[in-house]
Amino acid sequence: MFNLAALMLEKVGIIVIVAFLLSQMKSFRHIIQTKHNTSERILLFLLFGAFGIISNYTGVEVHYNTINRATWLSELEHESALANTRVMGVVIGGLLGGPIVGVGAGLIAGIHRYTLGGFTAFSCAISTILAGIIAGYFGRKRKQMGKQITAGFAVIIGMILESVQMLLILVFAKPFEQAWSLVEFISLPMIFGNGLGTLLFMFIIRAIKRDKEVTRANQTNLAFLIADQTLPYFRQGLNIHSCREIAKIMLKLTDADAVSVTDDHQVLAHVGDASDHHIPKSKPETGLTKKVLESGKISIARSKKEILCVHNDCPLEAAIVLPLKVKNKIVGTLKMYYTEPEKLDKVQQELAEGLANLFSTQLELAEAERQTKLLKDAEIKALQAQIHPHFLFNSINTISALCRTDADKARKLLLELSSFFRGNLQGARQMLLPLEKELANVRAYLSLEQTRFPNKYFVDFQIEPGLEELLIPPFTLQPLVENAIHYGFPRSKSEGRITIRAFFDSNHLKIIVADNGKGIPRDRIEVLGKQIVDSKKGNGTAIFNINERLKGIYNGQAYLTIESQVDHGTTVTISIPHDYKGVFDQNA
Repeated sequence: MFNLAALMLEKVGIIVIVAFLLSQMKSFRHIIQTKHNTSERILLFLLFGAFGIISNYTGVEVHYNTINRATWLSELEHESALANTRVMGVVIGGLLGGPIVGVGAGLIAGIHRYTLGGFTAFSCAISTILAGIIAGYFGRKRKQMGKQITAGFAVIIGMILESVQMLLILVFAKPFEQAWSLVEFISLPMIFGNGLGTLLFMFIIRAIKRDKEVTRANQTNLAFLIADQTLPYFRQGLNIHSCREIAKIMLKLTDADAVSVTDDHQVLAHVGDASDHHIPKSKPETGLTKKVLESGKISIARSKKEILCVHNDCPLEAAIVLPLKVKNKIVGTLKMYYTEPEKLDKVQQELAEGLANLFSTQLELAEAERQTKLLKDAEIKALQAQIHPHFLFNSINTISALCRTDADKARKLLLELSSFFRGNLQGARQMLLPLEKELANVRAYLSLEQTRFPNKYFVDFQIEPGLEELLIPPFTLQPLVENAIHYGFPRSKSEGRITIRAFFDSNHLKIIVADNGKGIPRDRIEVLGKQIVDSKKGNGTAIFNINERLKGIYNGQAYLTIESQVDHGTTVTISIPHDYKGVFDQNA
């Protein structure tokens, strides 16, 4: 019995070595790692059936408790039996592949065992088929319960089914005395030998599946790394500069020998091999790209002929071309080229497909952001257009009256009015303009107003030197000064005072417009700037206008605050972050 146990370990070693060698083959690993369709189940039961055949041929012949040490068995004497690891392969196949694989592998191994002969041929054939059925049933049941096929579970099932084989030998093998003697001799070595073999085999299977998980994790991390690094460029849309940077990143982080990006009619970037004839701004050189642009489906080429490059000496011999879509419309392609076809393996293909989906999503987000920017642009221009038209008529009336009494002053005011509306037109075309232009617009406005209401108020400018070129939204100061004049001193007999300050504080440009007028009631301050309010003297449009533009342009990073006390004046403060242009980046 001990000699048989040693030989069984040797036979187990053969099967385990074969399994290990197969585990290094991509096709075997793929079959083990993936969910199985019908064709893959057929391959699995052929594979595990082949393990059973190998076990039959390399088994140990037992003749009246005497061991035949032949290394390859093609036929047994009638009185002989076979100690082997046949059930091990069948059980593992059934557990992994389910009933179809279990039954198929059991039939192959069982029928082959029957052809070898021996007085246990029938009982061993039946027990092998039964082992495949039972293992397949438990394998499917385990998966339906959401549980994994662990090594421990497989070992227990394998040892139980090996024990069942011993019982079937006692039931079917004749004479019974010889069958009993055989079972006493081979049962323990076969049960524990197959258990050990099943354990080692499952360790190999588990290692294969763990490798898949590690590969997927690495692939996911790589995809997110590429997506993170390419996102700033995709936000710029598909152009030559952004696509070249995207192609450089992908060439660096993937196994591709060349990466190319096109829009729907020309190459925007090509980095890597074959850059001499895959040139930006030219039409796509390969028929494969044209095919993808027309069909919108992924295309894979594993030979130079399939790539359809017009240059015969092109070094690229494999490629995967993926469509880039925005709202289901083909806007371009992403192409990964390889100089050796074997480089384009399953991992590279899955990575490329995942990246194409991510890139399409990024392009959609960039387009949505662009549309949002255009919408905000339109909204802001509409707000900027809300200049009180009566100011123009009042100014013209004032100038008209002065033409009879003071022509020179009328001429000067006409120039100021021209300057004021020139500033308005410039502001309507720009989201940001220098502070000095906004101040010039305010001074032009004040010249006109002070002519209409002389000695009514005094304006003090306190502008910190060096701020003149800083950019601010247009129509920010003038409406605040206009509010102070019209609502701060409506019937005041004493001279009003308005102070306009601009200075730096904590990397923010602070602009303050303060007056000593009649002030604003507390209940009105709470809604000013947040909504348009009903009032006989004004509806708060100017404050609301400025606040909305600040929020839109600076994405909530700029703000407007109002402090006021009845009969003591009002202070409006605007805070704008320095070097922050929000959604309206002037350099984009």
